[in-house]
Amino acid sequence: MKLAVVGGGSTYTPELVDGFARLRDTLPIGELVLVDPAADRLEPVGALARRIFARQGHEGLVTTTSDLEAGVEGADAVLLQLRVGGQAARERDETWPLECGCVGQETTGAGGLAKALRTVPVVLDIAERVRRASPGAWIIDFTNPVGIVTRALLRAGHRAVGLCNVAIGFQRTFARLLDVTPDAVHLDHVGLNHLTWERGVRLGGPDGEDLLPKLLAEHGDAIAGDLRLPRELLDRLGVVPSYYLRYFYAHDEVVRELATKPSRASEVAAMERRLLEMYRDPALDEKPELLSRRGGAFYSDAAVDLAAALLGGAAPRRQVVNTYNRGTLPFLPDDAVIEVQAAVDGSGAAPLPVAEVDPLYAGLIGHVTAYEDLALEAALRGGRDRVFRALLAHPLIGQYDRAEGLTDRLIAHNREHLTWA
Repeated sequence: MKLAVVGGGSTYTPELVDGFARLRDTLPIGELVLVDPAADRLEPVGALARRIFARQGHEGLVTTTSDLEAGVEGADAVLLQLRVGGQAARERDETWPLECGCVGQETTGAGGLAKALRTVPVVLDIAERVRRASPGAWIIDFTNPVGIVTRALLRAGHRAVGLCNVAIGFQRTFARLLDVTPDAVHLDHVGLNHLTWERGVRLGGPDGEDLLPKLLAEHGDAIAGDLRLPRELLDRLGVVPSYYLRYFYAHDEVVRELATKPSRASEVAAMERRLLEMYRDPALDEKPELLSRRGGAFYSDAAVDLAAALLGGAAPRRQVVNTYNRGTLPFLPDDAVIEVQAAVDGSGAAPLPVAEVDPLYAGLIGHVTAYEDLALEAALRGGRDRVFRALLAHPLIGQYDRAEGLTDRLIAHNREHLTWA
């Protein structure tokens, strides 16, 4: 089996490689190709990847290349984990929205739209080249904003599934609190990428006992602390929102915080420089502890599970992924991309039935879906008016003067990445 990772020079990659090595019985990889145009990153990451495989006794071949077509040729699956514009673009995404009193974040709000505009055309170009070099390959998208990017891929007819680590992070957390194995925990996870709620935590499958009330009663303070939301709110809702909901439920508080501290992008950039120094040490043959602070926890486990389900030809596996709605949430179009439990096998991901969604959540899901529709049109067709319409539609913006100011700033800070600007 051959897998290619586009964006293989990312500091995330050793987390992924560690999972491939640990879980080789689940996903037997014969060749892993790391593809990246940045040789200064690809070389140390690739060397560390080989040492991780060797330390764990994995016999697969790890190769590196800057040639996309050569790297993906004959691949069974291609993982996308790229960041157009790098951490410098992320730094801008997290700062200029604050000038208009809006949250600055890389996937949510105006910064998220900027990232989508930069990313969608690049990903679609890569996907077309993958299709020509390896027509049967599955594309697993970990590139943010995952929902919008996955929708672009599916609309273009690619064999694609979107993946995020939020659900598997909750699964691991709840399993630890309940003192059970992660596989025993089934989440009633519903929403859009980075806009989800855990409505149930069941043992043994979707029909098992729901232990979410027990978790909130016994561990509510810890869960709320991790989310940086009030315990009272979780008790009133009776659900566990993803931490991205804090940008909606406490928007003004977050804006005040962000205006008074260094950006997350600057922290990550410093961390990446340190990680790359560590990766260049020939004695290092495992992922360093510092990587756990970089983000992407359990990404490797989720990626292995998804790739194994898509390529293994076995019975469908249940996994939270991003895929077409297909009537699952009746208040959304069939071609909206949602994040729910799905049955995944060699034919792709089929969303599983979802219980009726409370209007408190359905309203926000519908609102953000409308924004994502407009964001995708802006990414595909360009134009200042389309950018303005997407910003005006976003529930965190919604005022014409803010949308005007954000439009001007978005275009000014991203002109080099926007062919139409």
